[in-house]
Amino acid sequence: MHYRILGRTGLRISVIGVGTWQFGGEWGKDFTPAEVEAIFAAAADTGINFIDTAECYGDHLAERFIGAALAGQRERWVIATKFGHHFHERFKREDLFRPADVVRQLDDSLKALRTDYIDLLQCHSAKDEQFRTEGLWETLLAEQAKGKVRHLGISISPNTNVYQTARASLVGAGGIQVVYNRLQREPEEKIFPSCLQQNLGVLARVPLASGFLSGKYKPGATFAATDVREAWMKKDRDARLAEVERIAAIEVPAGVPMARWALAWCLRNPAVTAVIPGCKSPEQVRDNAAAAELVGETLNTERLKD
Repeated sequence: MHYRILGRTGLRISVIGVGTWQFGGEWGKDFTPAEVEAIFAAAADTGINFIDTAECYGDHLAERFIGAALAGQRERWVIATKFGHHFHERFKREDLFRPADVVRQLDDSLKALRTDYIDLLQCHSAKDEQFRTEGLWETLLAEQAKGKVRHLGISISPNTNVYQTARASLVGAGGIQVVYNRLQREPEEKIFPSCLQQNLGVLARVPLASGFLSGKYKPGATFAATDVREAWMKKDRDARLAEVERIAAIEVPAGVPMARWALAWCLRNPAVTAVIPGCKSPEQVRDNAAAAELVGETLNTERLKD
């Protein structure tokens, strides 16, 4: 495993992290505590030390799974979570960015995660007017001063949100989370230069394009009704999968699994600190972690270029 420093936060994190939206039950599978424990055991075995989660992944459900799985191991992990959306039921959220609501969400996250502090607390896909909520960032800095939060970050949406990225340092944030993958390269134009200029760590979420870059699916693929790819991504799904087929044919080196290539492709950008793919099994964790082997290898790095 390779490790990088998350910008000016100083946090040392594995270049491959564990994304945990799937634990909230919106990716076509409900997890058991034993399954989650096995996933994190595999992550630890591969050297992964970074976890990204959110309060709205099943109304703190993912966080509770994490808290139970990591009991007694808190110091070996860097945990990032988010605030801003209250889970009501699958695929339905309520935006909550008022300071009092944010403090309540933070306290509930601490309880669910069974920890006294969050390493990185991120503002989750706020609209610009929500980002400007009166007292929001002052409240977050006050919670940081109490020791409940080590560092602040911003998970931007859309992935071209220059407004919030440009103001990260002003509000005390040290990291940006953004959708970035071979199919969605928009952050390269303005987001990444701003992050480099401010020394902001970058977490690339959805690095496998919601699994489309895993190489498993062909145009015409369908998903369970409980899967977010069926609920939210139908419109351009076949077009994306057709593009994936083209990429697989002309860009992915022979003998390299597409998912491994896709994660390493993200990490080849100097602005990107780490990728945070989801996973449904220990085997997928190990496959994701293997992408770190491509980082820095001369032959494969050359092949990963455009």
